[in-house]
Amino acid sequence: MRDLLNLAARYGVRVEMCHIADANGYYDENEGRIFIDISLTPDEVRSVFAHELGHVHYGHACDAGPNSPEERQARAYAAYLLVHPEDYADAERVSSDAFYIAEELGVTLGIVDDYRAMCLQRLGERTYSRSPRGHLTNDLARALS
Repeated sequence: MRDLLNLAARYGVRVEMCHIADANGYYDENEGRIFIDISLTPDEVRSVFAHELGHVHYGHACDAGPNSPEERQARAYAAYLLVHPEDYADAERVSSDAFYIAEELGVTLGIVDDYRAMCLQRLGERTYSRSPRGHLTNDLARALS
């Protein structure tokens, strides 16, 4: 969590845990704040936080629909941020079950699904990460080190 908080600070964004009736979280660009529902589990908090940081990173207004390009960018960003390729590979060697991998990595099932769909490329029996950590932005790389 500390790495996510450090990244938010680098972006100049504050984070607030509160009760949210109709969402797990959202980014309010006018206030420069990410709001996260206080009733979420720790894995859900990390996953929602990383997703909202994706909106911050890309400068989204966050009023787009659930299948919009902005949501896809934020989902991919969260997957890149939370799933390290080697950790994913280690977990998948034990079991390819997405629920197991999510539990091992401390993320939601949605993050695992997004990582598989947007960050992995399978060629025969080989699997490649399409966006290794070395290709992340400088801000993100600094926050993760």
